[in-house]
Amino acid sequence: MATATATGKSRCVVCAKEKATSKCSGCSQDYCFNHLSEHRQELARQLDEIEVNRDLFQQTILQEISDREKHVVLQEIDQWEKNSIEKIQQIAQEARETALKHTDASFDKTKIKLNQLTNEIKLARKEDDLTEIDLEKWTKQLKQLTEELNKPIDVVIRQSSTSIVSRIIVDVEVNSKCYIPNDSKWNQNGLTIAGGNGRGTELNQLSSAFGMRIDDEETLYIADQSNNRIIKWQKNATHGLIAAGGNGAGDQDNQLYLPKHVIIDDKTDSLIIADHGNRRVVRWSRQNPIRGETIISNISCWGLAMDNAGYLYATDTEKHEVRRWKIGEETGKLVAGGHGKGSDLDQFYEPRYIYVDDEQSVYVSDCWNNRIMKWKKGAQKGIVVAGGHGRGSARNQLYYPHAFVVDQCETLYIADFANHRVIRWLKGAHESSIIAGNGNEGNQSNQFSFVSDLTFDRQNNLYVVDLNNFRIQKFLINELK
Repeated sequence: MATATATGKSRCVVCAKEKATSKCSGCSQDYCFNHLSEHRQELARQLDEIEVNRDLFQQTILQEISDREKHVVLQEIDQWEKNSIEKIQQIAQEARETALKHTDASFDKTKIKLNQLTNEIKLARKEDDLTEIDLEKWTKQLKQLTEELNKPIDVVIRQSSTSIVSRIIVDVEVNSKCYIPNDSKWNQNGLTIAGGNGRGTELNQLSSAFGMRIDDEETLYIADQSNNRIIKWQKNATHGLIAAGGNGAGDQDNQLYLPKHVIIDDKTDSLIIADHGNRRVVRWSRQNPIRGETIISNISCWGLAMDNAGYLYATDTEKHEVRRWKIGEETGKLVAGGHGKGSDLDQFYEPRYIYVDDEQSVYVSDCWNNRIMKWKKGAQKGIVVAGGHGRGSARNQLYYPHAFVVDQCETLYIADFANHRVIRWLKGAHESSIIAGNGNEGNQSNQFSFVSDLTFDRQNNLYVVDLNNFRIQKFLINELK
């Protein structure tokens, strides 16, 4: 409480009369006797108000302590925990689905082999034509199938700690070659699953697409060359989405110029693109497809491949060679060609597409020499495994071969570009057989107008880039009975 000091007669601050006053030590004002009493009462009232507010605040603190589990920060933490659990459950489910897909794919391949064995046995019994050699072969095949079935699928679980909730990633180590029975047949009328709406720049159109890749979801990534973009076309979609480029022709990091080929790098969840017109190879994230990064410069690259050790292989159509890079290296290692343009066994004439097997042997479509070459790891020369008999449409010839697939039996499936057909060339064979296209250029469902790329899905359905019809065709495999 404020104290007062007598000061004699002076003017009261309240009534302004000359009276005996006292000075308040708190506010230093002079008050007469009556008004000094009122001033003290006012101060007491204010003190009572402060005490009431203090008591209310004390109750608030006690209530907050009692309700601390409802605090906004704790609520945010609870929500974070809930969201994290949901995210972990989602990621775990995705990982399960990935593992199951690869397990199903392994079972599918085993069933195909078993069906082939069953057909051979049925035919032998029907024809009453069998020998001890046949029995020994079938016994061996059945043993191999049993071992395959009992062998655990090579699934590796690793964690990425790039976020507060570690993401579980399923790495499935699988044989890089598919298995396609040599007697497989496909429906001769293809289904248009991408493009097919004429040449153009809309998202439901293509313009001179050259290369493509398919993922486990049957999503296609298409090198839409003249549109300077990679277009992502999901299963059953009526149009595509831009996965890289699409910002006009140019050499900026958000542009492409005449991309020829694209492959998927599952380890980094990215696309690797042969940006042919810019003389570079670029990597483009599938999760954040805004811009790419150059990983190889000064290369007239057309075709790309990765081996099971993560090395990247690229053709150079100007230097007529194939080099291998470890990601991050500036200079690749020469693995095939490199002796100038020519037709000798140590030369290429515009190598286009490549395939690398589990032994790091390199297969190359030697386009202008009209042949497919195989270079074993460390070899100084290649061997001709298809074509090599000049340009033509005979069964032992190729006409500017482009992309191809090699299966476990080393059977080649070749996009015979200017013959407007897809052919099968068995290992060691002297000629091929047509599996799609009738060899006549056209736009019907059983025809092509230049074939640039092909691939297979897990069920061995065939996908073909029909270049000048501006479409991707799917040919369903005929089920073995």
